[in-house]
Amino acid sequence: MPESVHPLKLVSLLLQYPEPETTAVLGAVEPDQVAPASAGQRESLATFLEWYRDQTIDALRQSYVDSFDFDRQRSLHLTYQIHGDSRQRGLALLKIKTAYREAGLDPGEDELPDYLPVMLEFASLAKGSAGADLLDRHRPSIELIRASLKDIDSPWISLLDVVRAGLPGLTRRQISRIRRLAEEGPPTEEVGMEPFAPPEVMPNQPGDVPLPLIGGRP
Repeated sequence: MPESVHPLKLVSLLLQYPEPETTAVLGAVEPDQVAPASAGQRESLATFLEWYRDQTIDALRQSYVDSFDFDRQRSLHLTYQIHGDSRQRGLALLKIKTAYREAGLDPGEDELPDYLPVMLEFASLAKGSAGADLLDRHRPSIELIRASLKDIDSPWISLLDVVRAGLPGLTRRQISRIRRLAEEGPPTEEVGMEPFAPPEVMPNQPGDVPLPLIGGRP
């Protein structure tokens, strides 16, 4: 890792399935190496990293799977929180990918563009407020993940706290939508999308954008 690291870049890496070659490097990061970051973000990272360093790779993986793989409200693919497998999800994915391209960044083809670690890396790289604006447009999904992690007392909630601390306060409209989604859950309409988006959403044409976005890959 570099001498300093953007908080959202670090969270992007930490929110991916733990691998032996990366956990030691990530665990060695100290909160004072994270910049720019608020005191609250550093405190949340310190809490998480203290727990993270004490875990074996097997324990980290089990905790990750328990936290993110068994509940639809904890899916790290943010459009799923809102649209499930409905037809609307393809359009939502296209809008995210368009935002990446307009900022001159390429999300690649390894992950869907709504994967939270990819969105966090975009936010750490994008100029101006483009990254924060995109995250805020998906704030209901982020809040649902965080609330569900809180319900199971998951240590990974600290990473969602870092993301939350960098976003504006919730609006009444966002709060209303979060409550409705928490009660109803994602739509269950099956449309046979592979993978959850029309073909034109996913491919990257050569020469489309000048700068690759590497997602959470170290």
